[in-house]
Amino acid sequence: MIDGKALAAKVREEVAAEVAELGRVGLATVLVGDDPASHVYINLKQKAAQAAGMEARDLELPADTSEEEVIATVAELNADDAVDGLLVQLPLPAHIDETAVIEAIAPAKDIDGIHPFNAGSLFLGRPRLVPGTPLGIMRMLDEYEIPLEGANAVVVGRSAIVGKPMAQLLLARNATVTMCHSRTRDLGSVTRRADVLVAAVGRLHLITAEMVGEGSTVIDVGMNRTDDGLFGDVDPRAAERAAYMTPVPGGVGPMTIAMVLKNTAAAARVRRAGVAHGEG
Repeated sequence: MIDGKALAAKVREEVAAEVAELGRVGLATVLVGDDPASHVYINLKQKAAQAAGMEARDLELPADTSEEEVIATVAELNADDAVDGLLVQLPLPAHIDETAVIEAIAPAKDIDGIHPFNAGSLFLGRPRLVPGTPLGIMRMLDEYEIPLEGANAVVVGRSAIVGKPMAQLLLARNATVTMCHSRTRDLGSVTRRADVLVAAVGRLHLITAEMVGEGSTVIDVGMNRTDDGLFGDVDPRAAERAAYMTPVPGGVGPMTIAMVLKNTAAAARVRRAGVAHGEG
C-alpha cells in the first residue's frame, strides 16, 4: 500500500520549512453554506495550514449569500496583500455560478489551480498552479519510483480538478495516456492494460478486482461514504493483483491537502519575487 499519510507528513514538513524561510504566508478559505463535507475539508485545510506556520483565515458565508456578494468577497481577498493563497470551497449553493466565482479568483492566488489561466497553462505544458490532487498523485508516483516514461496510463474520470489535469501531468512525463469515464464501453478491457491506473469518478467500486492488471499501480481517488464507512472507486480486493495501491482513506486525501499547502507556499514565493522586481 502507498502510504499517503506518511508522505503527506513529509510534504507538510517541507512546507513548514518554506514558510519559515519566507517569513509569512497567508491562506484564505471561503465557505458558502453549511455542507457538512465542505466544513470537514475546510477544517482540515485550516488546521494543516496553521500547523505549517501559515496565517490561515476562514471566511464562512451564509447559504443565501448572493453570487455578487461572494465575488465581492473574492475581490477583497485578491486585493489583500496579506493573502498569498485563496480557495473557495466547492460545491457552492445552486444559485451561485461556480464558473463565475472561479474566474473571479486572481490566478496568482488560485491554489486550487482551477482558474482558466492556470488550467490553460497546464494544457500548454507551462504549469503554474496545479490542482492539489493530481499534483499529490505525481508526488506519490515519484516517491515510490513508479516508472512513467512510455508507461500505459489510464485515467478514469474527466473532472476539471482531477481527471483532466492528471492526464496532462502524465503526458508531460511521457506516459501514453488513455482517458476513460463512467460511460466508457467495456471499461475493464482498457483498465486491465494499464501500468498506472487512476480512478477518479466518485462511484463506489466502479473498478472491480478483475479490471486491474497484474503488477500495476492503482491510485484510488474516490471518496464514497456508505453506512459501513468510507470506500474508494476501486474494490479493495484489487490490491491482490496490483503491485502498488493507495488505500481509502489514508491515500490520496492527505496528499491533496498537503499539496494545497505546497501551492500556497509556491504562490507566496512567486508573489515575493514579483514585488522584488517591481511587479506589484
